[in-house]
Amino acid sequence: MTLLEMTIVIMVLLSLIGVGLYSSKGIDQWKLGREGGETLRSVYTAQRMYLADNPTVLVANITTTNIIPYLPNKVTSMPTVKSLTGATLSILVNQSPPVINNGSGARYDPSGSTTDSLWDVGQ
Repeated sequence: MTLLEMTIVIMVLLSLIGVGLYSSKGIDQWKLGREGGETLRSVYTAQRMYLADNPTVLVANITTTNIIPYLPNKVTSMPTVKSLTGATLSILVNQSPPVINNGSGARYDPSGSTTDSLWDVGQ
């Protein structure tokens, strides 16, 4: 009887470990999305500050060199974002709000929603 009970306890523990490892992948994806959203939010704030100082400049004419001096913490280069696959993605600043570039000039947002603040600034 004791051997059977021990086997059941071990199986339950292994099941719980498996569920925990499986669910941690979702948490890691959420963390990447949250970091991407926060990075975009700081770039968006820098973009708005630049436009406030230069009201005659069109959003389509903004470049990363224009935005860098307005970024927080005196960074010297444009921040990047990691995708779910680990690729480093850039940010398009010539749109308002800025978006993450998927590498071909299109928007990167695997969450599928522009209002969830994951991978986007939100509308």
